[in-house]
This record gives sequence, structure tokens and C-alpha cells, in this order.
Amino acid sequence: MAAALSWVGGAPAAAGEPAGIDVVQVEGLLDPPNLSLVRSSVRDANERGSTLLVLQIDSAGAVDVDVDSAARAIRESGVPVVAWVGPSGSDAKGAATLLVEAAHIASVSSGSAVGPAVPLRLDRPGEPPEAQVADDLATLAEATDREPEGARRLADERLSGEQARRAGAVNVLEPTLGELIVSLDGRVVTTAAGDQELQTAKVIGKGTDRRRQPNQEIRFNRLPLDAQVLHTLTSPSIAYLLFVAGLALMVFEFYTAAIGLAGLTGAVALVGAFIGFSHLPVEWWAVGLLMLAVFGYAIDVQAGRTGVWTVIGTGALVAGSLTLYGGSSRLDPPWWVLAIVIVGTALFMLGAMPTVIRSRFSTPTVGREGMIGGMGEAEVDVAPEGVVVIEGARWRARTNRATPIEAGGAVRVVAVDGLVLEVEPEEGGARDYRH
Repeated sequence: MAAALSWVGGAPAAAGEPAGIDVVQVEGLLDPPNLSLVRSSVRDANERGSTLLVLQIDSAGAVDVDVDSAARAIRESGVPVVAWVGPSGSDAKGAATLLVEAAHIASVSSGSAVGPAVPLRLDRPGEPPEAQVADDLATLAEATDREPEGARRLADERLSGEQARRAGAVNVLEPTLGELIVSLDGRVVTTAAGDQELQTAKVIGKGTDRRRQPNQEIRFNRLPLDAQVLHTLTSPSIAYLLFVAGLALMVFEFYTAAIGLAGLTGAVALVGAFIGFSHLPVEWWAVGLLMLAVFGYAIDVQAGRTGVWTVIGTGALVAGSLTLYGGSSRLDPPWWVLAIVIVGTALFMLGAMPTVIRSRFSTPTVGREGMIGGMGEAEVDVAPEGVVVIEGARWRARTNRATPIEAGGAVRVVAVDGLVLEVEPEEGGARDYRH
């Protein structure tokens, strides 16, 4: 038993030297990167024999993870673990509430709150049921000498710091991280390694200038860059924004008849969106609606006018945006994100895109019918679609499938359809297939 506790407690610091205090910032959803950060931080703190591990929490809940493993790691830690919901304005909801109650000491900052814990997982509301979540919270609170009935309230209530303290669901209220650390000096904490008296502060100054401050190094730990990227992509708002923007950029690149920065950016955005979607409860039929929306807008861009497909596209965009995610409503993007994406997409597809295309191809808005009969040259193969140069201006063009035109070949304009020229070879043009 003594050997086991020695392992749990980690290697001791050199004699007379404080081992240091680790602070882990757990922000946003408890997703695979964040939960891995919590578990690895507990393990690392025990391996180095840290004086204290502080989890600084501001989270709305969990997706695509089983938070029980992190709660178990905290309970089995030989290093005291403190959960602090802060700074001011922070929340610990869903599975984050479970981490607060699992900690040896629980604290909330001024203006912050803890609970409700249900739904524990935002992607699976109702799993586990509320009664089981309440029992788990009570069990964790009892193991850390907090009030089980107060912890039960957190299952379906959001309690301010003061309310949670009065209910016995948390130990202390501290407005800042620094004040929390020095307030723990001299406190005895029971961990898996036994009772430990915390030594976290020293007194400096004299007389009225006397004050306490941390007596050892404070090490801050956040997600590494690669994990931070994955954590960012798992944000419902970011994944939604990247998906719609990626679709719009890919369509834009298609109409400019080239593979450039916009197309590559759109492809990267779509990859990022699907990485995020893989961790979120996405309704795939809503994804289909968003694709239909961009397709509908593209049809009217091709036609050079606003028509029925614009109405269909707008309706599909709104419906797809509002129903993209299943699970808890906490995953829904805020209204202002929805407004920015919906309005921005409509303006881009109906206003900016035709203007940019005309500018890029140097296409005037009036007098295009006068180009009929004009001669030019195919910049790329037109078989049956491609790009031609007429009087120094680049145009999207198409020809009859029976008469493909090679790059460099002479072309004659036979019709204008919106922003697309219908062309034929200078000699040997086929009869128009529509007549």
C-alpha cells in the first residue's frame, strides 16, 4: 500500500524546494483534445510531484468523450486537484460540473456559475438520465466532504458561486486565481496519497505593506498547437462557418475557370469543417440543404439574374443553418453567427460573385448581344466548356459537343447566355442542337 501511494504521489521535489503549482486552462467544449489535456495534466503533475494542480474551467459541456475517465483520474490523484470556475463570467455546465465535484477542492469566482450538469453530453442528451447524474454528483461531493444534497441541485440548476457555496456544493469563493492559491495555504486536503497540508503562500513586506503571494513557480498549461486547431474546429459555430464558406469559395473558383487561391482555401475550409463535424451530432440532411442552397444560388449566377433558384437557395440556407446540429440546443450557433453566415452568403452569391466574375473576365453588363458574330481565340480547350478571349477580354464559353475547339483555335460567337458565350469554330461549325 505504501508503495502504491508513493507512486500516486509522484516523485518528491528536492528538499526545501517547492515543487510548483500547475494551472490547466480548460476552455470551451470538453472534446477529445480538452479531455486529453485534463488527463495528461493530472498524470504529469503526479509524475513531477507538484504541490497543486488547478483546473481553470469555463465550459458548456462535453461532446464525443466519456468524462468519467477524467473524473476518475482526478479522484485517484495523489496531488491535490482544485477546480476553479473562472475568471468572472465563466460557467461549468454539463460534464464540466462533474469535474468540479470530482476535484478535492471546488471554487467559483465572482460572477461565475456552476451547473446545470444535465445534459452531461451535449451530443447525447438524456444519456445518462438526470437521476443518475444527480447520484454521481452526490457521490463525488461526499467523497470530498462537501454537501451531497447541495451537489444534487447542480444536476438541473445553475447556481451562482455564492448559491453553490451556501448549498455546500463548492468549498470557497475566490475572485482571482492568485487569491485562490494563497487562500489554500495551510489547508489540509485528503487525496489518494493521504492527508496533505498545502504550503502555497508566503508573506512579503512589512507593516501596512504586508501581503501574501504564491511561494513557488506557477506553471500554466494549455492545449498544444495541433490540439488547439482540432479543438477550434470542433466548435459548432466554426465548423458551420467553414462549411458554408468553403462551398461558396469552391463555386466561385468554378466560375472563374481556374484553380487558384480561392479554390484551395475553399478545399481547406471544407476539410476543416468535416473534421469538426466528425465530433459533433450533425444532421446530414441539413448538410444536404446547405449544399442545395449554394447550388441554387449558382444556377442563378450562371443565368445572370435572380430567379426561382435564388428563393429555393435562400430557403434551404436558412433551414439547413437552423437544423444543422442535433443533440442539445447548447450546440446551436448563436443568432448573430447565423445572421452573419446567412446574410453574408446571400450577398456574396448574388451581389459580389457576379461582379467579381464580370471584372475578372472583363465582361461589360450591357451591349453583349453586339458581340454575336465576333471572332476570338480559345484560351483553353472548349470541349464543350472552356475559356475564350474576345477583343482582349476573357469569357467563359461553351460549344456544341460535336465541334470541340482546341486551345489556340479561332472561335466565332454565335450567342450570349448570361455570362457565358456560345461559340463555334471559325470553319465547320455544327448546326445548333437546339434547332
